Amino acid sequence: MTTAALASATGAAPLSLAPLAALSETGPVWVQLVKAVVIFVAVLQLVPVILWVERRLLGRFQGRLGPNRVGPAGLLQPIADVLKLVSKEASTPVTAVPWIMAIAPVISIATAVLTLAVIPFGAPGAYGGEFALAGIDVSIGLLYFFAFGSISFYGLMLGGWASGSKYSFLGSMRAAAQLVSYEVAIGLSLLGVAMTAGSLSLVEIVEAQDGIWFVVPQIVGFLIFMVAGFAESSRPPFDLPEADAELVAGYSTEFGGMRFGSFFLAEYIEVLVISGVATAIFLGGWHGPGPEWLGPLWVLLKMLALVFLFIWVRATLPRLRYDQLMTLGWKILLPLATLNVLVTAILVVLL
Repeated sequence: MTTAALASATGAAPLSLAPLAALSETGPVWVQLVKAVVIFVAVLQLVPVILWVERRLLGRFQGRLGPNRVGPAGLLQPIADVLKLVSKEASTPVTAVPWIMAIAPVISIATAVLTLAVIPFGAPGAYGGEFALAGIDVSIGLLYFFAFGSISFYGLMLGGWASGSKYSFLGSMRAAAQLVSYEVAIGLSLLGVAMTAGSLSLVEIVEAQDGIWFVVPQIVGFLIFMVAGFAESSRPPFDLPEADAELVAGYSTEFGGMRFGSFFLAEYIEVLVISGVATAIFLGGWHGPGPEWLGPLWVLLKMLALVFLFIWVRATLPRLRYDQLMTLGWKILLPLATLNVLVTAILVVLL
């Protein structure tokens, strides 16, 4: 869907993509640099914590022990895993394309981190400043999310193809088909929110939820977004691109050391991205009980609740077959998302 068409559907004025859709209140360069550093450092700190929590919770869910040897309650296990990956040799197969294998993990991480930049963590002016607590407050935040989401699959595709392995290439083809299929459902699930709020900016969408969170009128869109989000992040039960029982490890089979760890890191960042976008668009963002300055805390708590949902589903549901994955995406989610957009459009016009 083009920018003009989406703007027309939401009732907003046509948008221009140059330069990057007019950043609002970007502030000085040093402010942008500080925001970028804070976002990147926060993500790098959160991912090991989430990894430890996931392994401990999976142990509880499945009646077994989680990490418990390295540090108290296994708290240092993520650091031990990083040291192990760093110390491993990153071998390159003879049939591979080395420079593409090197940049494929970088693409996956970069697209995931850049998407986090549009997630607002607090109301503009909540701390006396004029700028939103987000990396960038861009007027086409939803399109920004779609753009980098569509680029991310190139990292998986190039990684599998450049490995020179049939298993890896098959895994990358699965990843491409899966991401393209479910991005259609994600786009339509968010279109209803854009119509209701009359804006594509995530900051303005959160501000529009001052009275009622969009998860209530857009519950169908929320459910579709979350199901498609599991597929977008290749999390169980949609982890078909790296199904170890069928493809060894999918697109990452020939990657070792921190190259493999980079793909692993990108997957968990993607979980944070899906949780953050769902929090901003459906769960009211920074809105919550108490004063406005508690906004970042509410955003973080809502994101962690959704991350817990990702872990819970992983421990509960078995992996789908590939034909079931495609059937769910094209025959169930796509018609439901289209119907949701149609009903929302009718209600927006009538009300």
